[in-house]
Amino acid sequence: MAAKKDNYIPRLKVKYSKEVVAKLKEKFKYTSVMATPRLEKIVINIGLGDATNDSKVVDNSVKELAAITGQHPVVTRAKKSIATFKLREGQAIGCKVTLRGDRMYEFFDKLVSISLPRVRDFRGVSTKAFDGHGNYTLGIKEQLIFPEIDYDKVSKVRGMDIVIVTTANTDKEARALLEELGMPFHR
Repeated sequence: MAAKKDNYIPRLKVKYSKEVVAKLKEKFKYTSVMATPRLEKIVINIGLGDATNDSKVVDNSVKELAAITGQHPVVTRAKKSIATFKLREGQAIGCKVTLRGDRMYEFFDKLVSISLPRVRDFRGVSTKAFDGHGNYTLGIKEQLIFPEIDYDKVSKVRGMDIVIVTTANTDKEARALLEELGMPFHR
């Protein structure tokens, strides 16, 4: 992440306010600028099924997620004990980060312009991952696509879920918003 300066505004936030709002307002015939959809938050989650055997797995994932997002993750814990999975209530089973504001725009910009193009055989992200309420979920199979992760220091390749929450009412509006912000959808 870029160092926080007094007058620093993320590149994508400027693009949203100067270009995207006008295009969406024209396309969907909004009467107010406040009616145009915008990014609300981005939640990044790493589920750690093998954390039941080794507690260091959680520490490594927390460090990697902190490096990727620039924000300290919260460790998620099991709500119930499940004997077949050797899982006890309160045991660490993952970590997650919720990004808002400038960090959210910085992460989205990095995801779209740097990380996703680094995926092997990348042809675009699916257009079917919307939830019906304007939110988009993206699954990533390996954390190595992020430039902050050093390949030599990774103990195990892990995936993560990225949920992009928007203020859009429909999937069509959310897709238009994400396309304008540069999300590379599969054609």
